[in-house]
Amino acid sequence: MGFPETFKALADPIRREILVMLKNGKMSAGDIAKRFDATNATISYHLSQLKKADLILESKYKNFIYYEINVSVFEEVMLWFAQFGGKMYEE
Repeated sequence: MGFPETFKALADPIRREILVMLKNGKMSAGDIAKRFDATNATISYHLSQLKKADLILESKYKNFIYYEINVSVFEEVMLWFAQFGGKMYEE
């Protein structure tokens, strides 16, 4: 995982909404697509971009593909952001 891919994936509002939906657990591609006014191909593209950035994981069960958040990537990003917290600049 690289930060450029992660931030590029997070830059899109549809992809961010998909991640919010997945915070409650696994969802099938079809269930995700039902919540958007977009073609299945468009949702598939967004899912592939999230997967490419390692923000989501996929698993197959019978004829369905399920997606879930890859928590470890979010933890790594949060640790990176945390370095900017703490003490305020003092003169």
